[in-house]
Amino acid sequence: MLISKNKILKIGIICYPSVGGSGIVATGLGSELARLGHQVHFISYEPPFALNIGDKNIFFHRVVFNSYELFKYPDYTLPLAVKIVDVNTKYKLDILHVHYAVPHATAALLAKDISETQKIKFPNIITTLHGTDITLLARDKTLMPAIKFSIESSCGVTAVSESLKNDTIKVLKTKKDIKVIHNFYNPKKITKNKNTIRKSLGLKEDDFVVIHLSNMRKVKRIPDLLAIMSKVKSNNKIKLLILAGGDSEQYIPMIKKLGIEKQIIIKKNVLDIENYINASDIGMYTSGEESFGMGILETMAYGKPVLATRTGGIGEFMQNSKTGYLFKVGDINNFAKKLLILSKDEALVKKLGENACTIAKTGFSGEKIVEKYIEYYRRIINLK
Repeated sequence: MLISKNKILKIGIICYPSVGGSGIVATGLGSELARLGHQVHFISYEPPFALNIGDKNIFFHRVVFNSYELFKYPDYTLPLAVKIVDVNTKYKLDILHVHYAVPHATAALLAKDISETQKIKFPNIITTLHGTDITLLARDKTLMPAIKFSIESSCGVTAVSESLKNDTIKVLKTKKDIKVIHNFYNPKKITKNKNTIRKSLGLKEDDFVVIHLSNMRKVKRIPDLLAIMSKVKSNNKIKLLILAGGDSEQYIPMIKKLGIEKQIIIKKNVLDIENYINASDIGMYTSGEESFGMGILETMAYGKPVLATRTGGIGEFMQNSKTGYLFKVGDINNFAKKLLILSKDEALVKKLGENACTIAKTGFSGEKIVEKYIEYYRRIINLK
């Protein structure tokens, strides 16, 4: 049955609540949907870190899972499936939007089977692929069949970049139609001025600050980032500010070995990233793989040019020589050369930053991308 374009949708969102690209996107999507009047139900083991539960049209449903001696490890998929059934039974969802195929889409499909045995109508399952489920998990033979099944059994599937879509088809040999809907970011209001942040970090006004937002995983190639800083340490005005969402202690020995302790500042689990990006001059990202590159988009949104690797989906929103510069993975020398050039050219940094801000806000805003999701929701519902 065709639904009205103006119909308010009831949407369930399942995501990991941790600080990370998928959580940021899922939370931002839900918040925007709620602002537009749709009813949004987050289902997870704890509230996503950036979610305002008190906002109108937003509901949170906690998944509780216990440890039993029968199980060597606590299970999340089963209690998640049961919670999905409970929420849908009570609220009669139109869409269940899950982020990551495993375990979220897998749990959703189990919930669907349970509901059908109870003759309860189940919502359309839409699975969004963010990268890890394909670039890492799908290459594991113990998980690949479950991931492929979960993707192909979903009503609709989206990927955050053309690069990720192509990887999914290549790795899983799937013929499932995958819709590319890029990530988005709505910049938050700056609440602390540039100098206030710099003083709190022990930085001077004339320091050239390079920012890096990261979960510090191996794929981010933090050693490359540090090697670049070692190459430019003759210019003691260049500082690297790392906002770490993961283990940074493992890199302390390398920082000491390279003799760059005075150039590196690490802040852990920062929530007001907007104030720190605003206090920086440029961003730098050395990832070996990036299905999209959320940290890069966030940096660009605050008018900062970026030095990054030409990998995955980064080139789909970052333009070489216009919003910053792209390099081959591991090209430490050219990263360092361009960093030195930018540190001495304020006009170039400003021009690149303005371009970066324009592209981030016009092409990858919440308003534009969320509308694409809503159109996709309606299309999937009408196909059923």
